[in-house]
Amino acid sequence: MMKSIFKMLVIFGLAFGLNSCSEDQQTSPPPTPRLFKYLALGDSYTYGQSVCETCRFPEQLKDSLGQYLTTADNFEIKLIAQTGWTTTNLKTSIAAQNPANDYNLVTLLIGVNNQYQGKPFSLYEQEFPELVDIAIAKAGGNKNRVIVVSIPDYAYTPFGQGSVSISEGVYQYNAFAKAYCESNGISYVYITDITRLGLLQPELVATDGLHPSTQAYAKFVERILPLAKTKLGL
Repeated sequence: MMKSIFKMLVIFGLAFGLNSCSEDQQTSPPPTPRLFKYLALGDSYTYGQSVCETCRFPEQLKDSLGQYLTTADNFEIKLIAQTGWTTTNLKTSIAAQNPANDYNLVTLLIGVNNQYQGKPFSLYEQEFPELVDIAIAKAGGNKNRVIVVSIPDYAYTPFGQGSVSISEGVYQYNAFAKAYCESNGISYVYITDITRLGLLQPELVATDGLHPSTQAYAKFVERILPLAKTKLGL
């Protein structure tokens, strides 16, 4: 008799427990959808010259961030970048397109064409800070949502042929950008050393012999990802 009562209590307890789990599963609310908006500003290094659209670093960054998103989340990228653009070209295009001031993340990588085209360095000294201010405005006025990325060193490509003058020029631009960012509390990610392996590791250079390859952009993303993740609260 006691065994029968004990058995009934065990069965009742299991049934109650399973029912409670089922009710908990049924009443758990679905994840709240979130929208993340990312604005990528720059030139050929952001546009991804000579690599596929999903191979450029903004798209690879989106894919890497995907592991921290839920299935209900949406992640949108707006690209304002073209091959050959100087700081002036980028400023003009941003003004023409006039994107909203509600981006959760903004990256800025600009200046190589100022150097390549022989523009006065004073132009960069004037327009780089202006572009940083624009990036902050597009990030809702929050500088903590902005990441500046250093300029790759194209001297270390078949096109650059190890040119010392190219390297010195790129260094000058990067030194100014880094100092400005540090003085103004802007996040700065240095990727130039990755591109300086281009002659030793040809797989880091795209088929055009000048721009970074998909593999090089993946290495950029490895450095940008931790900051981007933090800035997006993921």
